[in-house]
Amino acid sequence: MNIRELLNQRVLTAMAACGVPADLPALIAPGKKAGFGDYQANCAMGAAKAMGTNPRELAAKIVAALDLEGIAEKVEIAGPGFINIDLKPEWLGEQIASAQTDARLQVSATEQPQTVVIDYSGPNLAKEMHVGHLRSTIIGDSLARLLEFLGHNVIRQNHVGDWGTQFGMLIAELEEQLGANGNAEMQLKDLEVFYQQAKKHFDDDEAFANKARDYVVRLQSGDEKMLKLWQQFKEVSLHHSTEIYEKLNVTLRDENVRGESFYNDDLAPIVKELQDKQLAVESDGAQVVFLEELADKEGNPSPVIIQKQGGGFLYATTDLAALRYRVNTLKANRIMYFIDARQSLHMQQVFTISRKAGFVDNSVSLEHLAFGTMMGSDGKPFKTRTGGTVKLAELLIEAVERAEAVVSEKNPELSANDIAEISRKVGIGAVKYADLCKTRTNDYIFSWESMLSFEGNTAPYLQYAFTRVQSIFRKAGVAPESLQNTIVIGTEQEKTLAIKLLQFSEVLDQVAREALPHLLCTYLYEIASLYMTFYEACPILKDGIEPEIRDSRLRLCHLVARTIKQGLDLLGIEVMERM
Repeated sequence: MNIRELLNQRVLTAMAACGVPADLPALIAPGKKAGFGDYQANCAMGAAKAMGTNPRELAAKIVAALDLEGIAEKVEIAGPGFINIDLKPEWLGEQIASAQTDARLQVSATEQPQTVVIDYSGPNLAKEMHVGHLRSTIIGDSLARLLEFLGHNVIRQNHVGDWGTQFGMLIAELEEQLGANGNAEMQLKDLEVFYQQAKKHFDDDEAFANKARDYVVRLQSGDEKMLKLWQQFKEVSLHHSTEIYEKLNVTLRDENVRGESFYNDDLAPIVKELQDKQLAVESDGAQVVFLEELADKEGNPSPVIIQKQGGGFLYATTDLAALRYRVNTLKANRIMYFIDARQSLHMQQVFTISRKAGFVDNSVSLEHLAFGTMMGSDGKPFKTRTGGTVKLAELLIEAVERAEAVVSEKNPELSANDIAEISRKVGIGAVKYADLCKTRTNDYIFSWESMLSFEGNTAPYLQYAFTRVQSIFRKAGVAPESLQNTIVIGTEQEKTLAIKLLQFSEVLDQVAREALPHLLCTYLYEIASLYMTFYEACPILKDGIEPEIRDSRLRLCHLVARTIKQGLDLLGIEVMERM
């Protein structure tokens, strides 16, 4: 049930009956203040201006033509022509009953499914994942989950860095280490240390550096021995990433990996095609596309190098090849890139070239969904105390340990197994939610204290709200599925909570459109807060409460729990029965 969509259709029908041009919107919005309607239709002012008539008079005509029989208990005109709509409690009760028993909470799948390719995470396989990969990974994953839930065909793409100059150095180092002792897995158990060894070797030993350079050329021209060593390196590195994804409850799998190497064979053809279309020209021995569309203030076109002087290719070339693959092979209608804001110009360049070259037509939506940086308490990018990058694996271990200290203190009587399981869900959930609840485009300060708090807009607060509902059902000794009675919306708190619960579908549509998961976080926090208000004002299991009212309120509680659980699941966060 999407109340906004229902009201939108009814108001548009009434507007058409009053001769309002069909291209003018109904402008339906939830009421902002008590006493100004549960919803407002703000169409009359704009329509009256377009038609050269009085807005209040036009609003009166629209109201007279508006059929909300059985849906609204009151429709009023306010101010210059706002139409305030108060929904009927009986109708709300019916909608809540339908949502509470529906597997999808009355969220219908889209009637126009798209193939959506989502590019996210993208770690460099030469190094371990660090906090810089966190935002792309969890924001991208939440959108993949949400768009899939809404019925779209989602194709995840993990564009890992698994090609390029550094791999010659790493393969040469691996070859030497394997010759001396052990297997690849043993040598690469700490990627960071291995990378530093290889780099030192490269800087200090000219013969090794020359061998590494030779290995890059051999690797990129398909030498069997080089490819075998590279494959070993890649498998062990990917295993590191896969472990992180599993800990993070992220849905990326090995089959979603499409590394830079995957596009290698298309790089030379891309350069040739851009030359043939007279988009790429020679400049100082390199092949460059000059983009007038992205010219600077002085009018100098933006240069994009697609092939270096020595014949090597760049990120831009690989990204163009990836775009072609996503459009031609994966048949994408919408391509979403979760890449940080510092890559904005690069993404604009790639999108502009792909459109000009005809690799992507205007029917395909290309979206760079930039995000800000995770900051430390000093307001600078989050680092270790010694100034190094924070490894993601270590951050997640610390999150679970800190959660365990909080959970053990709050509930010492839990078994060791329960504490371990709850701590994992609370710790990982806290890290993810602290990121997702911030506006994607903003930087944010990383703080253990606030993210693990059981108060305020945090994962532990929402997980706790879910467990509170579960405990009510345990206390009542009632299975939610057995409740069949009518839902009575009798108090202001019940009505406010009911309307908010029925807005789930509206919120998901907005998050899907704008790729802003914080809107879903805010909504879930509002649900949990309104539930606490309802719980205090409307007794459920108190002596003397009529069975019909008790069961009605229990059904409302059940929908609260299911909405929180479903919403958190779309964010990749787990709930638990007890806490």
